[in-house]
Amino acid sequence: MNVNGVTNSTPVYNPSSASKTAQQKTADKTETVSGSESGVVYEPSNEQADKVTKKYTQNTEMINKLKADAEARTAQLRSLVEQLITGQGNSIGTADDIWSFLRKGNFTVDAATKAQAQADIAEDGYWGVEQTSSRILDFAKALTGGDPDKIEEMRNAFEKGFKQATKTWGDKLPDISQRTYAATMEKFDAWANEEK
Repeated sequence: MNVNGVTNSTPVYNPSSASKTAQQKTADKTETVSGSESGVVYEPSNEQADKVTKKYTQNTEMINKLKADAEARTAQLRSLVEQLITGQGNSIGTADDIWSFLRKGNFTVDAATKAQAQADIAEDGYWGVEQTSSRILDFAKALTGGDPDKIEEMRNAFEKGFKQATKTWGDKLPDISQRTYAATMEKFDAWANEEK
């Protein structure tokens, strides 16, 4: 048996060539990284920093906008009512007399005033159920900054205001007011459910 054929073979693995190959690979990799880039550094997280706390603040811009809009529209409505009362030959001395006069319904309305009032309280009108209930909820959200912990406080304030309006009116409020109340309560419920 001749062993020369086995001993004259070249080795398959040469540690010096393998070492150079690894060094070349490392050199190739470091050449591709630009000098301005750096590696990722692991920094352990701070548990308190990981907790996100949301701060709720009043949206004063929205509050002022809603107030200004309401004041302008209320002045417009008041003007209509004053024209109506003056046209009837009646004079009203106090605010209580206005509500009593309107509640009784013993008056006639000219066509232009009637058309304006109907447009204002229509489903898509400014004083209609949808727009009024949406404004009430927008105002509640603006006052609380959207804080879900304040939903019930805002709902209670709305209910209190509705009861005061009913007392001022002197009787059960008209149907449109009742529907607006129901729509507003539904919107408070939807807001509460969103937050759950």
